[in-house]
Amino acid sequence: MAARVLSLTPELVARCHRVVPDEGRHPRLTSFPDEAYAPLAARLLKDSLPGPLWIFAYGSLVWNPTFHAVETRRATAVGWHRSFCIEMQNWRGSRVQPGLMMALDTGGRCSGLVYRIADEGRETAINDLVDREIGYHEDVASIRWLNVATAAGAVRALVFYAAPRGIGVQRRLPLERVAWILARACGHVGSGADYLYQTVLRLEQHGIHDRNLWRLQALVAAEIAALHGMGPG
Repeated sequence: MAARVLSLTPELVARCHRVVPDEGRHPRLTSFPDEAYAPLAARLLKDSLPGPLWIFAYGSLVWNPTFHAVETRRATAVGWHRSFCIEMQNWRGSRVQPGLMMALDTGGRCSGLVYRIADEGRETAINDLVDREIGYHEDVASIRWLNVATAAGAVRALVFYAAPRGIGVQRRLPLERVAWILARACGHVGSGADYLYQTVLRLEQHGIHDRNLWRLQALVAAEIAALHGMGPG
């Protein structure tokens, strides 16, 4: 079967890039204090035992993991689906034009990757993930252990941002509205369009086709083209 060709191209993604200052934390969320990171990581480390540590990746960890994995498998989380539902006022958004970050919401099924971490790297991997993924007190409630299916059997995996709730969570947005936002949002680390492009590209390279994301990337491509007065094709 011929590889699918994305409508969202690097050239279109480049149109979304602009220099945006880091405007700091979301003003309506509670920053996670520095002294709370070590106890949270210690709890997750304890919860990961006695079996191997598996990490489920469905978004940016597919293309930008922070750890070394000794094994990678395709995996499916049943009862969950990808959703751009977390408002971002920094990173890939701004106060003027907030962006959206992907999370897992309830219902459906989500295919992604599951990574196994070597036992000697378990503590470091968890520390790095907590440092990367947790910025606010509200984030902690969305850390979960999920049973995910793989061709070699089910595994218990750590996942971040499953069923987020609270300020800034916008569930069930129409894809057209999500596309409108991603085509415009950019923060100090990059644009929403780039985040989507990298995710869809790497999932397809792993043989994972997410129909909603595929439709979304086409909508974002059309939105960017319209914004910049570019004709179709």
